[in-house]
Amino acid sequence: MAFSFGAAAGAGASNPSGAFGGFGTTTTTAAPAFSFSAPTNTGTSGLFGASQNKGFGFGTSFGTGTGTGLGTGLGTGLGFGGFGTQQQQQQTSLGGGLFSQPAQTPAQSNQLINTASALSAPTLLGDERDAILAKWNQLQAFWGTGKGYFSNNIAPVEFTQENPFCRFKAVGYSLMPNNKDEDGLVVLVFNRKEVDIRSQQQQLVESLHKILGGNQTLTVNVEGVKTMPDDQTEVIIYVVERSPNGTSRRVPATTLYAHFEQANIKSSLQQLGVSFSMARTELSPAQVKQLLQNPPAGVDPIIWEQAKVDNPDPDKLIPVPMVGFKELLRRLKVQDQMTKQHQTRLDIISEDISELQKNQTTTMAKIAQYKRKLMALSHRTLQVLIKQEIQRKSGYAIQADEEQLRVQLDIIQCELNAPTQFRGRLNELMSQIRMQNHFGAVRAEERYYIDSDLLREIKQHLKQQQEGLSHLISIIKDDLEDIKLIEHELNESIPMRGGFFS
Repeated sequence: MAFSFGAAAGAGASNPSGAFGGFGTTTTTAAPAFSFSAPTNTGTSGLFGASQNKGFGFGTSFGTGTGTGLGTGLGTGLGFGGFGTQQQQQQTSLGGGLFSQPAQTPAQSNQLINTASALSAPTLLGDERDAILAKWNQLQAFWGTGKGYFSNNIAPVEFTQENPFCRFKAVGYSLMPNNKDEDGLVVLVFNRKEVDIRSQQQQLVESLHKILGGNQTLTVNVEGVKTMPDDQTEVIIYVVERSPNGTSRRVPATTLYAHFEQANIKSSLQQLGVSFSMARTELSPAQVKQLLQNPPAGVDPIIWEQAKVDNPDPDKLIPVPMVGFKELLRRLKVQDQMTKQHQTRLDIISEDISELQKNQTTTMAKIAQYKRKLMALSHRTLQVLIKQEIQRKSGYAIQADEEQLRVQLDIIQCELNAPTQFRGRLNELMSQIRMQNHFGAVRAEERYYIDSDLLREIKQHLKQQQEGLSHLISIIKDDLEDIKLIEHELNESIPMRGGFFS
């Protein structure tokens, strides 16, 4: 039984759900199996009763269709009620005066007066129970659902989420579309999963072509398919029209959207499973200005102005109201879906980076190998050229340029053999190399390769040094033998002299 207040029982009986009705009740009809010929009918009463948010569509009609996401397909129900036709809501106060601004129309004035009477001074029962009824009406207004009874002679006030006293609302930001009307992009939202749409994409294109009349000059193309929350899929299409002279052009998005919004075409799209359609076109500066100047229904102008000030990127983002938990949940699902897509893309990029790093390592190793091979081939080529030049010049006298070259080579050879210049430096470098090899300080990839001719010269120099040391050692040994012989002779001659003098 509905919650009643004595004498108002008859009036309250007209509300089947009662004063407590509409909180979280949802009625859905199970959808049939996926088919482009079977109709799909769904009905929802929503979390906050049977009221439906009026949306703001970026198509050709503003404020008449269901709400849409801005640019990224955020779904329905953004709450921009009646762009261009909705009057600005007048703010009321529970504690102070009735109205802070004059009403713009008589109907709106009566609505505000009835709302104020239901929230502050109901005269339904004529006793202290009216105060309880006023508090109950305030609670319903805060929640955004139910009916406010305040008089026996006047119909109750319908509380919706758009009323100024609803507490469950906030302002967020959505991305504005940047597509031109000439691009011809139209968004179709299907109540099907992405896998089903992709598996029957060709049938979908053929069905849309039949809906457009089956004209051979028209071709339906799919721009993209994207997953949306609640097992929905966003399909972006455009239609190409070919003229008899061979040229082609895209049908403007507004024209295609207007065709889809016709009653018979819309019913055919619903049979395909389309729950929503939208022309993806950018807003003109005048439309953006008018949209920002008029706060949405039920949103405080002060909050709306603050939202415009806090906009992180006014050129790309636009403030949108979020009314009720259902809208908040929808945006949360959209953000979760977008986060998963970003994470998937990051995983793909990470795999590509790992593969590129492996390829870079392999390429660097091959480059080092080819460098060594090139150096070896260069030395072999030089040797062949030297031998060929020797054979070609055999039997000829030394020419003037060759004599100059021989003189230069002799000078270089003398400089290399000078002990105080390059030879000392070379010995120092060799000592450092031995020390590094001894302590193992050289990394595996930092290996040095010495030319064979230079290595032969180094060996020859070391051999000469070794021969010089050997010759010096032999001289020292001979001198030591002579010294020992002299000492022996001296030791033997001393006793003889002693005997002689004795």
